Amino acid sequence: MGNGEEERVRRRQAVAGCSGRVLSHDVRAPIRERMKGLLAAGEDMLGVEEPVDLYGDGIVGVLERQVADLLQTEDAAFFPTGTMAQQVALRAWAARTGNDTVALHPLAHPEVHERGALHTVSGLRTVHPTGAPRLPTADEVRDFDEPFGTLMLELPLRDAGFVLPGWDELTATVAAARERDAVVHFDGARLWECPPHFGRPLAEIAGLADSVYVSFYKSLGGLSGAALAAPAEFVEEARTWRHRYGGNVFQQFPAALAALEGLRTELPRLASYVEHAKAVARALLAGLTDGGLTWPRINPEQPHTHQFQLWLPYPADALNEASVRQAEETRASLFGTGVFREQFPPGLSMQEVTIGASALDWTESDVHDAAVVFARHLTG
Repeated sequence: MGNGEEERVRRRQAVAGCSGRVLSHDVRAPIRERMKGLLAAGEDMLGVEEPVDLYGDGIVGVLERQVADLLQTEDAAFFPTGTMAQQVALRAWAARTGNDTVALHPLAHPEVHERGALHTVSGLRTVHPTGAPRLPTADEVRDFDEPFGTLMLELPLRDAGFVLPGWDELTATVAAARERDAVVHFDGARLWECPPHFGRPLAEIAGLADSVYVSFYKSLGGLSGAALAAPAEFVEEARTWRHRYGGNVFQQFPAALAALEGLRTELPRLASYVEHAKAVARALLAGLTDGGLTWPRINPEQPHTHQFQLWLPYPADALNEASVRQAEETRASLFGTGVFREQFPPGLSMQEVTIGASALDWTESDVHDAAVVFARHLTG
C-alpha cells in the first residue's frame, strides 16, 4: 500500500462502498452518518427537553443520576475523559488511605495508554501483583510483598484480549484486597458488556468495588465522556478534583445526550453482541483455516465480551492490503477501517475485532465464507 494518508483514504472509501456489509464495528464512521443517527433519534432521546447544561448541571445531571441508578451507587460524576476520571479516583483514594501506591496490571490502561499520567500528574506509584495476561488472582494479591492502598482492576483487561476472570475469582480477588485494608477501584470502561460473562447484573458487579469508572463511547456509541460512580461524599470530592484538572467544561450536552441515547439503545443490545461474538470467532477461525492460512488464533478462544483479538502470522501491511482489496472487490468487509498492527516477533500481527449491530446481520456461514475470501486475497 502507499503512504499512510493514502492508505487511510483508500480504506475509508472501500468500506464506504460496502453499503453496511461490515462485520467489525467501525468507530470511524463519517461525521454525516453520526449526525444523521443522532438527529434520527430526535424527540425520542432522553433528556432533550432539559435545558442545556452550564458547568455540569441540567442534562449532565440527568446522565449522572441515571448512571448512579444503573450501578446502584449513591452518586456519579461526569468527566470529559476516562483518563481524568481514573486519575481523580486513584489520587483521592491515595489521600484517604494514606498510601500512594496503586496495584494494577502492567497491561492496564494507565500503564500503557496514558503516557505515565498517574506518576507525572498525580504523583502516584504503581506495582504489579502479576505479569500474566489475566487479572491477578486472590493469592497474588494476598501474598504480594509490597504494601498498596488501592487495587485497580480493569474489567475486561483489554490489552490481554478483553479477558475477564470468573465471578468467584473476581470476588475472591476483591476480598483479598480487603484483607490488606486496600480499597478497590474498577476500571470499568467496558463494564457495560460484562454481565453475560459473570451471570450477574451490572449493579452487583459494580457493588464489589469502592468506586467504578465507566465510559460512554467504548461500548455505548457515545461521542465522548465517562462517569465515576461511588459513595456521595467521594463523588463530591471527585467533582472538586475534576475542576482542578480542568474538567469542569462550560457545556457538554452533545456528549451527555449521546451517552443517554447509548444507555437507552445500545446497553440493552450488548448481551446479543456478546453472544454473537462467540459465533463470529468460531466462523472466522474456521474460514481462515479453510482458506489456507496457517496458525490463525482467536484470543481468548471463546470471547468473554463482544470484543476479541485476531492473531495471524503475516506482516501487517499484507493483511491490511488483503482487507482493503476484499472490500473493494466484494463490497463486504470483515474489519472495516480497523487495521492489523505488527506485534513481536516480526511477521506476527493482531487486530481487535468488535461485534456491534451491523454484525448481527452476518450469519456464521457469512462470516466463514468472507474469511475464506480474505485468506485467498492474502495468499493469492
